[in-house]
Amino acid sequence: MAKRTIDDELNEEEHILDVDVTQEMETSFLEYAYSVIYSRALPDARDGLKPVQRRILYSMDRMGVRPNVGHVKCARVVGQVMGLLHPHGDTAIYDALVRMGQPWAVRLPLIDGHGNFGSLDAGPAAMRYTECRMAEPAQAMTRGIDEDTVDFKPNYDGKETEPVVLPAAFPNLLVNGAAGIAVGMATNIAPHNLVEVVAALQQLLKNPDIELDELMRHIPGPDFPTGGKIVGLDGIRDAYATGRGSMKIRATTRIEKVTPRRMGIVVTELPYMVGPERVIEQIKKGVQDKKLTGIADVKDLTDLAHGTRLVIEVKNGINPEALLEQLFKATKLEDTFAINTVALVEGQPRTLTLKEMLEVYLDHRLDVTLRRTNHRLAKAEERLHLVRGLIIAIADIDDVIAIIRSSDDAAQARERLMGAFDLDETQATYILDMQLRRLTKFSTIELEKEADELASTIAGLREIIDDPAVLRKLVGTELAAVAKEFGTPRRTVLLASSGAPARATAAPLEVPDDPCWVLLSGSGLVARTDVLAPLPTEGRAAHDVVVAKVRATAQGEFGVLTNHGRVLRCRAIELPTVSLTATAASLQGGSLAHELWPLEAGERPLGLTTLDPESLGLVIGTRQGVVKRVKPDLLARDSWEVIALKDGDEVVGAVELSDDSKHLAFLTSDAQLLHFPAANVRPQGRTGGGMAGIKLASGASVVWFGAVDPATDDVVTISGASSSLPGTETGSAKVTPLSEYPSKGRATGGVRAHRFLKGEDTLLMAAVGPRPVVAAAASGSPVELPQTNGRRDGSGTPLTQPVTMLAGREPGEAPRTAEAETLFEE
Repeated sequence: MAKRTIDDELNEEEHILDVDVTQEMETSFLEYAYSVIYSRALPDARDGLKPVQRRILYSMDRMGVRPNVGHVKCARVVGQVMGLLHPHGDTAIYDALVRMGQPWAVRLPLIDGHGNFGSLDAGPAAMRYTECRMAEPAQAMTRGIDEDTVDFKPNYDGKETEPVVLPAAFPNLLVNGAAGIAVGMATNIAPHNLVEVVAALQQLLKNPDIELDELMRHIPGPDFPTGGKIVGLDGIRDAYATGRGSMKIRATTRIEKVTPRRMGIVVTELPYMVGPERVIEQIKKGVQDKKLTGIADVKDLTDLAHGTRLVIEVKNGINPEALLEQLFKATKLEDTFAINTVALVEGQPRTLTLKEMLEVYLDHRLDVTLRRTNHRLAKAEERLHLVRGLIIAIADIDDVIAIIRSSDDAAQARERLMGAFDLDETQATYILDMQLRRLTKFSTIELEKEADELASTIAGLREIIDDPAVLRKLVGTELAAVAKEFGTPRRTVLLASSGAPARATAAPLEVPDDPCWVLLSGSGLVARTDVLAPLPTEGRAAHDVVVAKVRATAQGEFGVLTNHGRVLRCRAIELPTVSLTATAASLQGGSLAHELWPLEAGERPLGLTTLDPESLGLVIGTRQGVVKRVKPDLLARDSWEVIALKDGDEVVGAVELSDDSKHLAFLTSDAQLLHFPAANVRPQGRTGGGMAGIKLASGASVVWFGAVDPATDDVVTISGASSSLPGTETGSAKVTPLSEYPSKGRATGGVRAHRFLKGEDTLLMAAVGPRPVVAAAASGSPVELPQTNGRRDGSGTPLTQPVTMLAGREPGEAPRTAEAETLFEE
């Protein structure tokens, strides 16, 4: 025998085939593509689930991890799915499980997650840390799976079986949408509102030839779980008519005052699958690249209690509406959603229209209901057959027992029972298999009642099977029940256009430097307004009296005088804008002074000044009767003192003179009034301490100081007891024309302006201003003052409630002067 060589052995073992590389690549790629399309990436049009999602829900149902039990580790579910049904990586399974439980990703979550299931900007925690169970809608998806409603197929190794499709009690493909990338094709289906989809299905059940426009009356568009606004409806109709289309989704925003000094854009809903961190990153990049201007700060205040809240602070002088339009263009605050409704129909990928998606689901649901009815019918007929056998046996129970006892074995007993009582083999076997104690407990009446109920049930089931109209009605009823159980209101707003008013030109980004008025109210609210409309003197709504006003421009500066004798430099653009109309004079919407400016303890604003170096100066009156006319002296500071106050003294009033024809007036706590020409007060430097304005009696102090006009002004005095708590005593009020009081020289004692009644010893409040002087309570509601009284030293009339604010005619109540008209025209 010849010796064998190694080469001989190798030649015998080698089996080399020559194949064409092109053909092999085509074959291998087609097999791979087939696997991705049918086994991984595309959902089935009937239940709207990809294979991995279907396997997760089926495995959880078999494991008993239903809504009525506690959560289990996600790793346990992933391991069960991977070991029995899904021969792929655990990461893919866990990602699919998590997505079905994220309320911002699906409209009707199928997984009830516990733990960190991620966010729009971050992934979930590892599966060993999170827990899950089926949500109520997921149980509806698998309901009836044990009643032969769907077909089963072998799993990947042939040792187990899995459902080809789930029964799907609601149209999951439309309700939760789908997204996937296969080979050579992709799908992207938007979520919809369950109630709207069920309403369309019921119409389709009634009229299979229904047109698209009629369906869109019930399904006007997608309904994203994160809300937002869809701008433009043409893309929606294209998608429903052809299966392909795109639409713009905008964030839900509002413009409001976010700090006392600044307006801001508050985002409460973001476009679908857009996270706040991504938007913040885009805004910061836009600011760095100088593509976005006017943004002071961006804050993410999102939390579980209040939901999405993204605050974009707008710099002073920037138009928030114009900035918002820039943000829509430069960031994901406006996003495009492209619809491509590709799904598997009878194992083939198809691009479906809206009506086709509804029809495929409806055909599936009709088939599921019919198969379930046939299954229940077979069960009911089988039970009825056994019950009828039991009725026969119970009627002669003694003979049945005797036959069984006298028989040699079960086969003989079965034959003797069949012959004696005319039973078939199934009935006789059922009787023999029952325990004797159970057999003796049966009652003929109960069995006959059960037989009648079974017969009625069988008749109803046969009616469903035999009459397609009854079957369709049953499907519609079940769908309505599901919609009632799981339906929620629409979240996404549909807009035919952007919702913004059409403009010939785009709004400017920066606020124009237009003329405006700066207003200060008695309660310390500060605001600016573009127009001061004439206001009614009667029938006025609740309001907060305006105690000071000054002309300015939107980008200009003005000064605020405080009771500590300081002037604060302020910018009008930092103030909120309010609208004063003929029916409302409220400064609600303004900012509180202490929130805007760095006031010291006990410091409050008293007046406003233009900071105009060409003005005649600011006139100040103090509690100790000092008057000072300050020379215009602007400093390059944020604040400066304009009077040197003595210990215990403070400013009680201030006015900026427009001409020397005005008079200056003091009203004291002992009801003395003094007014004299403003020309009698010479201007002083900033550090001066002023001069004597009124001679005060012992223990008296000034309660009001200001500029007056004897021809048009009224004097309002409110008297009360000095021992009462502030703001608690109503007091007595008197209104007298200022013309009744003679003018006297500066530094004199004045004349009596109010006669005190018994129990009164001081003026609680006083004011002089253009008639009619208005009063307000602490709540801002108006307080009715008595009629004008010509007696300058008369007593007052009791009021109905305490007064906390007094002021002359509110700015804008009188017709606008020619000078004011010129200001606004400029």
